[in-house]
Formats: sequence, structure tokens, C-alpha cells
Amino acid sequence: MNTKPNISFENTEIAFASRTDVELRKMYLIFAVMDSNMAVKLGTSLADVAFKLRLPVKGIMKKTMFGHFCGGESIEDCKKSIKELEHYGIGTILDYSVEGKGTEKSYDFTRDEILSTIKRSAGAKEIPFTVFKVTGLGSSKIMTKVQEGKKLSDKEALAFEKTKARVDSLCKAAHEYDVRIMVDGEESWFQDVIDDMVYEAMEKYNREKAIVYNTYQMYRKDMLGLLKQAYAEAEEKGYYVGAKLVRGAYMEKERDRAEDNDYPSPIHDTKEDSDNAYNDALKFCMENKQGIYLVSGSHNELSNIILTELMNLYGINPSDDRVFFAQLYGMSDNISYNLAFAGYNVAKYVPYGPVEKVMPYLYRRAAENTSVSGQSSREFELIKKEMARRAAIKK
Repeated sequence: MNTKPNISFENTEIAFASRTDVELRKMYLIFAVMDSNMAVKLGTSLADVAFKLRLPVKGIMKKTMFGHFCGGESIEDCKKSIKELEHYGIGTILDYSVEGKGTEKSYDFTRDEILSTIKRSAGAKEIPFTVFKVTGLGSSKIMTKVQEGKKLSDKEALAFEKTKARVDSLCKAAHEYDVRIMVDGEESWFQDVIDDMVYEAMEKYNREKAIVYNTYQMYRKDMLGLLKQAYAEAEEKGYYVGAKLVRGAYMEKERDRAEDNDYPSPIHDTKEDSDNAYNDALKFCMENKQGIYLVSGSHNELSNIILTELMNLYGINPSDDRVFFAQLYGMSDNISYNLAFAGYNVAKYVPYGPVEKVMPYLYRRAAENTSVSGQSSREFELIKKEMARRAAIKK
């Protein structure tokens, strides 16, 4: 059997088919800035100061960083992005990217907003998933105390019960509306508590198919083992595992905390080790396709190619909705659009929320881009390549 699907992530004509010449030039400028670590640090600092001083920079942000990486300020605002992605065979994952204020009121507000994304996604093939972070629904400090086995005060215990109730209410609603919901991965020092909530929800709501998906951050040394353990438990109890694989988002934070608290870093020692763990997890999921629904959340070109080869090897049709590829809106269009063009299930995380409240998300996104070796440079080079291709046609 041929296990080498004919996909090229070098095809910029397909990658940027949705972009006008003007939009492409705007992307060129954005990634030119993001290609420089110093420019990113200076730009995010200035933007932060401008918002704190209430300077009129919102319009500028909406036309640049925010406009490129976000769908809008509300679900309604995302309509244009949803439609555009759908036109090219790509689904939308509405991602409410506002960081909570840490109050019960803010947690309830976030729960209600996520509930709105579930209702918007119901029956809408163009929005195949919803997503949330548990720290948007409850205190990470309390979850950390729970993981450490420390006794909670009565007030903390009540708050923790409310957090669990919010998580369950969203998973229950997703099940009732027949909408798949992903729970984002977070820091290791309270991730076990999140896992417990998610597996409890899986056991309830993943009986017929995967509705609830947990996130596996493969840069952790123990994560492949935890994925295998989760599958064994699900198989024993008779439910499906929903697995979203990512490399991980808190590497520096994890290593710093491990050093400060004098315990071994949970993160793989090298990028190669993380890559190998990620690809081994893809293989494990495909080998156990009868019990695992997979979302591969990767901007790594090789991992995406490997997954297409594994699907072919294990006889999984590109359009089988047990397997999805996912990337962030405004990034790695060469991967997303070429996979979708080849008939694979692809979805983009489309962040939304009030501009000033989504800025922390954008700062992190910019910092991650510059910290991932070659990520911004790769995007920048592909944009230049497409601009040159279009210029040559016009001659």
C-alpha cells in the first residue's frame, strides 16, 4: 500500500488562495516584525502601555495583529472568518480568548460565553469543535492545592465544587447539542486535577462517540504513558477517548518552576525528544483508532505529513471525522489549506473577544512565534514566495 500521500506544504498558491494582494502585503509586514525578537518585545510593551493609558490604539490593533490572529470581538464578528474558512473546506473552532479576572462572577461569565459557542456550533458543520480552559472557570491556586493534597478551607472547597460544576455543565451541554468540546492543557502542577474532571466527563458523555476531548502536551516526559493509561481505562470502562495532541505551551514556565522548587523538569530535554514523543503518540492513536478520536494540533510540517501517512497505512479515509488536523488562525496556512485541499478534516482555532482583553493572548502568541525556532521565518519566507509568484504572473 502506498503510504505517501501527495501533499506539499510548499504550494503557496493554495496556502494563500484566500488572501488578496493587499492582505498578503499586510501579512508580510506583520511577520517581518514577528521575525525579530526585539521588535516583538518592543511592540508588545508599547501596545500594553497604550492600552493602560487608554490611548486610541484599538483601531490600529484591529487592522494589524488582532485582525490577523483573531476573528473579532464577538461570536457574531467571527462570521466573516467562519465563512471564508468554510469556503476553502476548513472548519472553525471558536476560542474565547479572554483571561478571567479570578472572581466567581468572571468564571460564570466565561461559562456562559462558552455555552454560547456550543449553541452556535450545534448543527453547524463549519464549526466542528468548541474549546475552553478550566482556568477560565475556576482558580488555578485552588486546583494546585488539590493536586498537592493540601486541605482546602470551606470557602475554597465551595469554590472548587463550583469549578467542577461549571466544567460538567459545559460537557453536558456539548453532549446534549451533539457538539465536540476540547479542554485545553495547562500547567503540570494542576493538570492532574483537570484530567480528573475531563475523564469523569468522558466516562459520562463519550459512550456513543467522542464528545469530550482532553489535551495531551507531548513535551512532557510522562505524557505518552498517560495517554496510553487513559486509553486502557476508557477501554475497560467502555467509552471513547477524545485526544487532542499538542507539543505544549508552557515550556519556559515549567522549567523555571521546576528549578525554583528543586524538582526534575517534566519537559523533555531536547526538541527532538518532544518531536519523537508527539509522533509516537500519533502512531498510538492510529493503531487504536477503534477507541480514540484524534485532533492533531500541530504546526510542525513533518508531524502533519506523518499523520497523513499513518492514516493511509491504517486505512483511515482523509474525510473520516475521527481524525482532525488543527492550526491557529493566521498561522501555518500552508499546512491548513493544503491539507484541506487534499480532502483532510482541518479546523482553525479562531480566537475572539474584546481587543483590550485579548491582548495577553496576542502577546503570548507573538512571543511563542519568535521562540519557536524558524516559525516566523518560515511564515515570512512563504509569504515572500507567494508575492514573487503573483508578481511573475502579472509580468
